[in-house]
Amino acid sequence: MSLHEQLTSSMKDAMRAKDKLRLGTIRMALAAIKQREVDERVELTDADIIALLTKMVKQRNDAASQFEDAGRMDLVESEKAEIEILKDFLPQALSDEELDALIQQALDQTQAAGMQDMGKVMGWLKPKVQGRADMGKLSGQIKAKLA
Repeated sequence: MSLHEQLTSSMKDAMRAKDKLRLGTIRMALAAIKQREVDERVELTDADIIALLTKMVKQRNDAASQFEDAGRMDLVESEKAEIEILKDFLPQALSDEELDALIQQALDQTQAAGMQDMGKVMGWLKPKVQGRADMGKLSGQIKAKLA
């Protein structure tokens, strides 16, 4: 079953269960998918949907930290609840050991020698870790190995 079908099925389940928060979050994700499909006149693949959901999780993390700074704990809880719902549709995150192994494999495959090869390494890794690792953290780990 594709990710789009999973989202649609989960939306129906949330309707039946009268789970308003889950229903609203899934509808928001489906609306973002539909918007992108209409704008770009393409049908999104699972990889595209994962990238979109990852972006939505990141936006909610940023919003939650801003709400926390402003002392709005009610909104922080709402954002964190949406993050958990969205994470249900993302692939399992990679462990640190798996990430280190992938980075080493990327360095070997691209024959990276220094910081000038950072783009090659990231280009090799991105499709393999999309939605399964924080790209900022990954970039820091690669820089540490290349330095």
